[in-house]
Amino acid sequence: MIIREIESAILANNAQFPITVLLGARQVGKTTLVKTIRERLQHPSIYLDLEIPSDLQKLSTDSFLYLKQQEEKTVIIDEVQRLPELFPVIRALVDQNRIAGRFILLGSAGKEILKNASESLAGRVNYLEMQPLLLSELQPHQLMKHLLKGGFPEAFLSDDANHMKLWFDGFTSSYIERDLPMLGLNANPMIIRRLLLMLASISGGLINYSMLAGSLGISQPTVKHYVDFLEHAYIVRRLAPYHINLVKRLTKSHKIYFRDSGLLHYLLNIFDEEAMLSNPHLGNSFEGYVLQQIISHLNYQTVPYFYRTHNGAELDLLLVQASGVKLAIEVKFSSAPTLSKGNRSAITDVGTPDLLVVIPSGETYQSAKKEWVVTVADLLPILAKYQMVNS
Repeated sequence: MIIREIESAILANNAQFPITVLLGARQVGKTTLVKTIRERLQHPSIYLDLEIPSDLQKLSTDSFLYLKQQEEKTVIIDEVQRLPELFPVIRALVDQNRIAGRFILLGSAGKEILKNASESLAGRVNYLEMQPLLLSELQPHQLMKHLLKGGFPEAFLSDDANHMKLWFDGFTSSYIERDLPMLGLNANPMIIRRLLLMLASISGGLINYSMLAGSLGISQPTVKHYVDFLEHAYIVRRLAPYHINLVKRLTKSHKIYFRDSGLLHYLLNIFDEEAMLSNPHLGNSFEGYVLQQIISHLNYQTVPYFYRTHNGAELDLLLVQASGVKLAIEVKFSSAPTLSKGNRSAITDVGTPDLLVVIPSGETYQSAKKEWVVTVADLLPILAKYQMVNS
């Protein structure tokens, strides 16, 4: 059994806040996790899944009366985005009896999509985001398997490439044809599928909405709207450029990454390690994988950016706090990484912070003054020394 790092945070939040909302992509393991911890909650609990018609019916007729009767229990509601009218009811119930551990709500949509409903819970709720399986939850020797298959538990644990493909077939079809429309994205499923394939082909690169719009035959604002939805549904991540030097001609576009490397490889038709290692997308795939392992652990004081100028100065990741750039990171799928002239120039541009060059495996060592070569497995303890990750 894989122990999820967020488990302790859910228990702590449940003991402190009336409402805990656990958000994350579908099939990421939210339901399994809350069922695992039910016996450790401070109150008896009841579990309701709004995708089960009988459970949905219980909360569709007179939700206030039904939930009022469960006042002594922790009510766990799965797929809460299916019934957004519940949020004002939950607020009213919490205001009548404001004690910790009243509700745990699970959702597959981000706060941005649920904005109007979630505003009802302001001051009564704490939000947590559950990631696909992270390398820190696995064994270091599972790196290549994790990179290939990603962190959705069923895909990661699949026995063969065919099972992995079939699982992602169902996963993507469900998202495109059912989940995104339910969340309010009224789009042709074929266009969304083509968009996902196009985003996979540029993953790790700059996103050009005009180019995507031209290829898809739709407007640029529409493409941006679709990408917004994919980001808020935890499929992709956009990374903003770092702007500080007004003299430099800096890139203004965001970079685009898939949060899950397994989904990326599925869209690129990569299903085994040999195909992954020989694919020209390997460098960008590994870069996105490393960023996912880092960004998922960052504390609220640390904001991630990338850096690029029109003159070729670039760094994959800058970790920025209130005082400025605290750490620079460059990702290399190599056992003997070297920095480019552009990397050196970028380091100078951003104030010569410490630099980590992240490689897949091998030895972690100091390579020069203020520079270290670091394996993925050694990243978190090092980031902790810089006080950048959640304790």
